[in-house]
Amino acid sequence: MSNLLRLGLPAGSLQEATADLFRRAGYKITYTSRSYYPAIDDEEIECVLIRAQEMARYVEHGALDVGLTGYDWIVETGADVHEVAELVFSKVSRRPVRWVLCVPENSPVRTVADLEGKRIATEAVGLTSRYLEKHGVRAKVEFSWGATEVKPPRLADAIVEVTETGSSLKANQLRIVDEVLQSTPRLIANHRSYADPWKKQKIDDIALMLQAAMAAEGKVGLMMNVPRDRLKQVLALLPALQQPTVSSLADESWVDVVTVLDESFVRRIIPRLKAAGARGIVEFPLTKVID
Repeated sequence: MSNLLRLGLPAGSLQEATADLFRRAGYKITYTSRSYYPAIDDEEIECVLIRAQEMARYVEHGALDVGLTGYDWIVETGADVHEVAELVFSKVSRRPVRWVLCVPENSPVRTVADLEGKRIATEAVGLTSRYLEKHGVRAKVEFSWGATEVKPPRLADAIVEVTETGSSLKANQLRIVDEVLQSTPRLIANHRSYADPWKKQKIDDIALMLQAAMAAEGKVGLMMNVPRDRLKQVLALLPALQQPTVSSLADESWVDVVTVLDESFVRRIIPRLKAAGARGIVEFPLTKVID
């Protein structure tokens, strides 16, 4: 195998969020209009834009060595791929997206069993069919090409739709009956590609840097000088789960303390640190955190 990694990036709603994650991980991806081959500042990687719905299939067949797609589309296609890493990011939040079974607010349907013999519209036909089979319900599942929320009650009795915030469902006066699946983005690899030592190392390196960028999200570094005789008081203020680095300074009566904190916590703790004796307190941004 050549030293070139074919990387599939999701087109559509996750496209910009993916580029931002790669940027924070140290890779610069540039999209050009009307091109499905984004540029990346790594000559050993070739990028291709592919719909997330199709990604797992192309990775399974070897057209791509590695790709980013949702767990839902891996399940939907039944693709046999190697899951390298879970990457909990999205276009809106860090929460998993949910595939939910919905009906109109005034529908008599209360459980999935009430859909026996009914019509269900969804983009995830395989996922929905397996869900119904699991519950012993026979219903007609139809593929929806879009605007699924508007189909009940005239065109379908129920839908199975993906949601992140639930706002679109509420806007269309839909009620959730059950959760079908939770999904997060995954970095997946072709089995043969992942068995190749060079490609495996390259894929693992990408996964490590993406996870490091995600781990740094919402966190900042804090460093300060602390009188040695006030060190216990200062350390007692820092979160118990963190392990600050304490270093001696030229003046042996002082030490340097460096730690990582949630950004939302910093505004509350800095005044208390200063009151406890810390001086020269500096907050600095983090781009990556690697355990």
